[in-house]
Amino acid sequence: MPLILITTSPRVAPGLLGHDAWRLLREGRTYTGSAGHPCLPYLAEAGVQVEVIDPEPSRLVAEARQGQVVWLAAQDGDADVLRAVGQVAVGQDDPPVIEVVPGSYDLPGARVLDLVGVMDRLRNECPWDAKQTHETLVPYLLEEAYEVQETVEDGDYPALREELGDVLLQVAFHSRLAMERDDGFDIDDVAAGIVDKLVRRHPHVFGSVEVGGEAEVTDNWEVIKAAERAAKGKESVLDGVPLGQPSLTLAAKLQSRAERIGAPADLPGEGVSALGARLFELVRQARAEGLDPEAELRAAARAYRDRVRAWERTTG
Repeated sequence: MPLILITTSPRVAPGLLGHDAWRLLREGRTYTGSAGHPCLPYLAEAGVQVEVIDPEPSRLVAEARQGQVVWLAAQDGDADVLRAVGQVAVGQDDPPVIEVVPGSYDLPGARVLDLVGVMDRLRNECPWDAKQTHETLVPYLLEEAYEVQETVEDGDYPALREELGDVLLQVAFHSRLAMERDDGFDIDDVAAGIVDKLVRRHPHVFGSVEVGGEAEVTDNWEVIKAAERAAKGKESVLDGVPLGQPSLTLAAKLQSRAERIGAPADLPGEGVSALGARLFELVRQARAEGLDPEAELRAAARAYRDRVRAWERTTG
């Protein structure tokens, strides 16, 4: 006869169990070693009796040899209990079959809930985290974003996972700080905002709009963005372009936005050095050739770095 271990996810509301788990819990003797298991009230309400016992491996194996036994694992998985039971069962002439049945599964993104919980605790219990503000955190956000860029440029995709986690931490941290303001928001509001924006800007996916290719998607995107700016009372096509971004990227973004409304390339201006004007025109030339000026200069800088290092090795 089997000894069935039912596991549950701490990231799923207790009581939301799969059909097989409910059936097994109703069929046989059910034990748990966790008196505070969050599923117990829901099982009791459904008429399922669960006895809280000391997880003695020999007892569980002996009872399973006589008939089906269900063990409701603690939400950490009770790995030690399962390991001890397995060791006892191996020594039996007629060992019971040990099965693991997931009672509930994590949905994609469920571990983000863990991050929210950890961030809340850090804000309350860590002196360093408790002192941070939106302003003090901005340098870390920028640094982490640049580290993501570097791992992508290096093709170091194993490291990318960690770097993206560092960026996600910054999102969670800023969202946690925002909760403390009277006019604040939380990470759910942040997620809801970007979900709404993505749905709104992809009517060809979430609506009835039909597109013939990538170009039409881009055109629709710009039309929708223009409508959003108008709704927010922003009149200029340049509204929303962050001036704090790297200069080459800033110049390329301003040029691209201005071209959409037919602004002439040779608008008169004052207070710009000849060098600045030449750099600005080089950005326009790069865009005309389908190149990203920031990426091109970074590639040149990285190549120069490699040449200097090679030269150091030959002269050292």
